[in-house]
Amino acid sequence: MIDRTSLVGFGEAGQAFAQPGAAAFDIATENGETRPLKIAEYERAQVRWSATPAGALAHAELVLSLVTADQALPAAQRCAPLLKSSALWFDMNSVAPGTKREAAQAIEAAGARYVDVAVMAPVLPARFGVPLLVAGPHADAAAEALRAYGFTKVSIAGPKVGDASSIKMIRSVMVKGLEALTAECVLAAERAGVRDAVLASLDASWKEQGWAERVDYNLDRMLAHGTRRAAEMEEVAKTLSDLGVDPAMTRGTIQRQREVGALDLTPPNGLTAKLAAIEAREEDQAA
Repeated sequence: MIDRTSLVGFGEAGQAFAQPGAAAFDIATENGETRPLKIAEYERAQVRWSATPAGALAHAELVLSLVTADQALPAAQRCAPLLKSSALWFDMNSVAPGTKREAAQAIEAAGARYVDVAVMAPVLPARFGVPLLVAGPHADAAAEALRAYGFTKVSIAGPKVGDASSIKMIRSVMVKGLEALTAECVLAAERAGVRDAVLASLDASWKEQGWAERVDYNLDRMLAHGTRRAAEMEEVAKTLSDLGVDPAMTRGTIQRQREVGALDLTPPNGLTAKLAAIEAREEDQAA
């Protein structure tokens, strides 16, 4: 299995998922300035590197695409004509479902099999223990192949290309958004000289609860008080600006609070009912 596996892209993820004896290609190999450094990385990982994608893909039955997000579609389009018939192309890149569907068209048109894969945690230090979600019409065969290669936490997300990447992308709204909010909050707190007090207040008010309960509560507050909260957040934005911190995330909060408050809904009980009410009201307003 390993000697029939190729890695396209050999950055952090490619090196984390490399097995001695696998083949590899990275676009950096084609750059004269970066080529020696990349070759050294290949040699440390004990992979069979190639100066061209054709060389790396010549005998590959399994291909792990691990490039940068902006190169996910170009890599699929470039490599598709080079793939063996029925080879599995694992698109493990963090891109939108629509981008993955475009890549799938190129791969499938060439006679190979496309697999939507979402890597659901940092690749280091987990490496082959990182959780993977796979989706698409070849998900069952893909999951079996990934396990045979060495991955230990592989789950099937759904039968359509985009089922795995949708989970990854939409989850990132919260995960990366919280990171950005954290930066905006703590930078302002530090400049105001109130960091410890702000963090202690957050500790005191942050409830231990599951995300479904947390989301239900947050939507309840926004539906009931979104308009007032938007006005309050305008003052928060002014506070940050006065401290020299660009309130980029806060401006988005103002807009979202105002939009949800403007729906003019009495919050129904339960998350499912709230979401249904919001959808119905938005449809009515759009009509």
